[in-house]
Amino acid sequence: MPNPKRRHSKARTARRRAHDHLKAPGLSLCPNCHEPKLPHRVCPHCGYYKGKPVMEVEEV
Repeated sequence: MPNPKRRHSKARTARRRAHDHLKAPGLSLCPNCHEPKLPHRVCPHCGYYKGKPVMEVEEV
């Protein structure tokens, strides 16, 4: 099995890892309450999905 002949430099390793960071999730606005939510999911604030009430939301 082939092995590297020499080690990779710190700069080369850092350049490769430059794109390994986490990205923020893409949020959309709920058409019912206009709060940010994940797309294709029930709104956690009002409990609506595609304009219909799907679940009860506990008032805090």
